[in-house]
Amino acid sequence: MIDMVVKMLILMGFVIGMGFSATTTHKERPKRVLLDTDVDIDDIFALLYLLKQNRSEIDLKAITINANLFTDPGHSINQIYDVLYMMDRDDIVVGVGGISPNGDIEPNVGGYLPIIEQETSTIGYCRYRQAIPIGQGGRLDTDTNYGLRKSFLPQGERRYVPLKQPTAQQVMKDTISSGPIILFIIGAQTNLALFLMSNPDLKKNIEHIFIMGGGVRSKNPTGCCPKHANTSSSCIPNQCGDRGNLFTAYTSNPYAEFNMFGDPFAAYQVLHSGIPITLVPLDATNTIPINKKVFLEFEKRQSTYEAKYCYLSLKIIHDTWFDDQFYKSYFMWDSFLSGIAVSIIQNGFKPNGENEFAEMEYINITVVTSNIPYGIKPDGSNPFFDNRVIPKFDLKKNGVHSGHCQTSIEDPFCIVHGGNEKGICQDGYTREENSSDAVLVLVAQKAKVNQNSSSPLNRQFFESFLSKLNEPSQSGRFNLASQFPYYREILYKPDFSKQKLGKPVIFDIDMSAGDFLTLIYLLKVPVEIINLKGILISGNGWANAGTIEVVYDILHMMGRDDIPIGLGAMTPLGVPSSSCNYVRAIPHGSGGLIDSDTLFGLARDLPKSPRRYSAENSALYGFIRNTSHPRFRQKLSNEIWESISSEIYTKGRKMTLLTNGPLTNLANIIKKYKKAKMLIQEVYVVGGHIFNNNTKEEGNIFSIPSNQYSEFNFYLDPMAAKIVLESKLSVTMIPLNARRKVSSFPHMLEKLQPWRYETPESKFTYNLISTMYVLQQNNGRKYHHVDMFLGEILGAAFLANDPSLKASAETKSVYVLADGNMSTDGQTLIGKQGEGKPVKILQNIDSGGYYKHFTGLLGSKKQSAVIGSFEEQKVQWSTPPYEIEII
Repeated sequence: MIDMVVKMLILMGFVIGMGFSATTTHKERPKRVLLDTDVDIDDIFALLYLLKQNRSEIDLKAITINANLFTDPGHSINQIYDVLYMMDRDDIVVGVGGISPNGDIEPNVGGYLPIIEQETSTIGYCRYRQAIPIGQGGRLDTDTNYGLRKSFLPQGERRYVPLKQPTAQQVMKDTISSGPIILFIIGAQTNLALFLMSNPDLKKNIEHIFIMGGGVRSKNPTGCCPKHANTSSSCIPNQCGDRGNLFTAYTSNPYAEFNMFGDPFAAYQVLHSGIPITLVPLDATNTIPINKKVFLEFEKRQSTYEAKYCYLSLKIIHDTWFDDQFYKSYFMWDSFLSGIAVSIIQNGFKPNGENEFAEMEYINITVVTSNIPYGIKPDGSNPFFDNRVIPKFDLKKNGVHSGHCQTSIEDPFCIVHGGNEKGICQDGYTREENSSDAVLVLVAQKAKVNQNSSSPLNRQFFESFLSKLNEPSQSGRFNLASQFPYYREILYKPDFSKQKLGKPVIFDIDMSAGDFLTLIYLLKVPVEIINLKGILISGNGWANAGTIEVVYDILHMMGRDDIPIGLGAMTPLGVPSSSCNYVRAIPHGSGGLIDSDTLFGLARDLPKSPRRYSAENSALYGFIRNTSHPRFRQKLSNEIWESISSEIYTKGRKMTLLTNGPLTNLANIIKKYKKAKMLIQEVYVVGGHIFNNNTKEEGNIFSIPSNQYSEFNFYLDPMAAKIVLESKLSVTMIPLNARRKVSSFPHMLEKLQPWRYETPESKFTYNLISTMYVLQQNNGRKYHHVDMFLGEILGAAFLANDPSLKASAETKSVYVLADGNMSTDGQTLIGKQGEGKPVKILQNIDSGGYYKHFTGLLGSKKQSAVIGSFEEQKVQWSTPPYEIEII
């Protein structure tokens, strides 16, 4: 009886609180909407569906980006800006992260990490996010939309700008404080939870929250054995019947769904906020798979740019699906939320959530944030309680948050060893229960069948989704190609047939700002001295793997579309493929990954290369099938190594390698190719910090205070550094000690100023260096370290062997610590007698000569850029072509 009374009160509040009544006859104002998204591909579908709605009914005012789930913010924010530009909606404000304009982070406010990991910076562990693969099939593909984003979407004026980019918290505060608002949450709920905890007085302005996430009574339909398999079959079901969909972590947690698992504590806070909530869980989305007939109908209906973008995205996902069960395992997730929410709003928030697309039911649920038993002795898994006299946020000591919190997808606490038993952890589970901890929530249960039985679309929402996308009203203005009357893709390939080429060099990078400065320098060194043959990409350093597209753009600007790029390692040697044990030392926000991924906001100044990362693939390389355009597949680092080394060796020469990041790719080459020593002339390693017992000069791992004497490139993969230095290769180290001698922003800018406008590359370089310098001067707390990127150019300069550098080196025996101790890993020590291996170490350099050499070379007209910027490219695409396409 009590439950019935409570339910009736909530139903009454649902209607009255929304401001509707049966006698309302006046025209309602448009419903203001804020969308919080992690910018997965299905989120783009949801966004486009929202943008197609009649703005007199539903008006999308703001978008906030959830930065700790399926995409990386430096890439996702630019995709959002580009989609809005295509749809002529630059009026919609976009927020990301939680850093305030003065560069500080307020206590417990961030957004780059789940609340359980947040402290006072954006440095932290990937506790839940590690369930999402890093490279292909994971964040690399969502960051680039499988390679489609840069090839299809037009680029407008808006971009990420360091410390000027509106934060998620500020956008939420401004938008919600302006009046009644409805929230659509289609990622982890970190941003909203932080907002509610920080601004309880504004909660009254939130009329309703629609959430895609969780699994209440769901049964995962994927990973099942064939229905008619006999009991002796060798088939072992995987996720079949699970509540959740963590395809990478079901052996430890079969209960959670990705959006809820991304931040269980945040989800709990939102659920218990007292604001009316409608949940669209896996229960409903599992009933709306994209079957073959639906897929073919998508293909037929592409009459707008937004419809075409959605279809092309769906097509590449289909083509690259990990098995042959796409039509049974790809669902309308976040996009289905948008349809249900829109229909409920248009129907006036009827008491039982009546809508066009889904059957609804009120259910008492909660979100599990920790595992029983509660109030356990601290085990290092729960920062809310561990080592605290008073729990964080004043949580109850023996309450529902006080148990073991899942620490990783391989957490031993969660895994049942032996047999085929499921894991026991429930973090992120939207559990149905009738306890005092439960909240009555309107839950979507099942997608409604299409009322038109003759349609190939078997669900009603499919009809609405495709019809809306293809409506001419509020449609996209153009894509990248149609925006310009003379758009064409030109590849620039130089002719060096009459020149005697210098050292063949492979450049290995992790795509820090210093690596891009070094790349421009290498392309300016006369080819008679350095012949850059290829680039290897490390995805476990200062930039996320999707930043490979910036490398393509730099090469295009410099007229070197002939240089191949190989995608390499995503994680260090000897650690799980999901691990972030070392890269966690790099900030996610300002001064870290978001700045590297966008080149401090300047990457969008570069011309767009016709070459780009692509998820296209080929059965010839072991993939499950050929995609539509297998020739565009992204080559891997081993392929580039094999091709170049074979070519060079047949000519009687050997390779020189220059490494500017962690040494993972080179260590893998050494391990895999026993003849590597025969093929490699020498290796220049920009990395390491030689510990001096007299000066005790510290290293640069500013984010790990206990590790005073290591250097980032060695720390990010200490085992790889150890393997390379202990190999039989001829190694020259350019340690941090030497690089610091040429890391002065004022001196570099002073020498570069006269050359600033001489060439496009000198202008771009000046802008990048001056941007970092200004940020360091004005926001030292977050950008104190960025001058270290300037020193990364030194390895290439030493390799070029210009006499003005007056460089001197000394051979010493060194060794690297790599025993898994975060406080010492990566430290480079001088060996005593019999310890270590002899390595040539750069000691001294004439810094004045170095600055003069570097800046003069960039200002030279020789080997200069062939197309200087995206603005120049737009002019080119707006004028008739008079030259051949391949140069």
